[in-house]
Amino acid sequence: MGAHAHGHGEDHGKHAHAVAENADRRWLTCALALITGFMAVEVVVGVLARSVALMSDAAHMLTDAASIVLGLIAIRLSARPARGGYTYGLKRSEILSAQANGLSLLLLGAWLGYESVERLIDPPEVTGGLVLATALVGVAVNIAAAWCMSKANRSSLNVEGAFQHVLNDLYAFIATAVAGLVVVVTGFARADVIAGLVVVVLMVKAGVELLRASGRILLEAAPAGVEPDEVGNRLVSHAEVAEVHDLHVWQITSGEVSLSAHVLVAALGDCHAVREDLEGVLHREYGITHTTLQVDHIGDHASLPRRDGEHQRADAVSVDHCLTAHGPVHRAAPHDH
Repeated sequence: MGAHAHGHGEDHGKHAHAVAENADRRWLTCALALITGFMAVEVVVGVLARSVALMSDAAHMLTDAASIVLGLIAIRLSARPARGGYTYGLKRSEILSAQANGLSLLLLGAWLGYESVERLIDPPEVTGGLVLATALVGVAVNIAAAWCMSKANRSSLNVEGAFQHVLNDLYAFIATAVAGLVVVVTGFARADVIAGLVVVVLMVKAGVELLRASGRILLEAAPAGVEPDEVGNRLVSHAEVAEVHDLHVWQITSGEVSLSAHVLVAALGDCHAVREDLEGVLHREYGITHTTLQVDHIGDHASLPRRDGEHQRADAVSVDHCLTAHGPVHRAAPHDH
């Protein structure tokens, strides 16, 4: 006989999640208003001052605004209930948003890197005073925007992606302010371009990290910090478990981890009790609450045909009954049973 179990969140958990999403929307909208207002001013000043650092900051702020808008759309989409063919709903839209943010950071970094190198070779005249004054205001605006976004749920890759955009912009303004001061004091125009290059390095670093983290989720990799082999060995260490296979651990979206596995129990074992024990282990030791465990006795599949047309022996501990077994098989040591 087989037993299946699904872990589900409580109603109050869903309510808390909805409240958190509303709070995220408010904080992201606040940051968006700050950024778009200042960006318009910065474009005008950057053109007048002929500053590549200011123009790069303005371009970066445009992507900040776009990343926040994308984040707001993703929050709304992911809140939609599951229906039709979308059995998980649209929760992964947040991960797609994080991917877009990471990619935009890399593309913008490449463009600004090219512009900076070009101007490093042939630096234009830079109005250091304008650059310094605008950058200092920009630092204040970005600190306020970053503070707003830090209040949102940064365990969400979607929110973290937008936050990284704003944080990198803050670094950019600090570098630009330093560059403006250097230009004013020494007249060294290349300081403006060097500041731009520093920001490019930070943007590329943040972009790569976002793409790596969101890519792992899209490719159904196990969450960071969870080793499937270790989990499999831990499950099979249960006194009545003979084998664990087809073990999968993946993330639906940030913070939502799921696990499924096929567990074979000793002939006289209690499938339901074992399932409850294993769910407890997964919850306590790994923080995984959404599980689907198929628990069967060793001999339950003795009559199923193998691929060669023959039948399995009733005492066989084997995964041959799975026509396409996925991943390694975890078996208990012989002396355990």
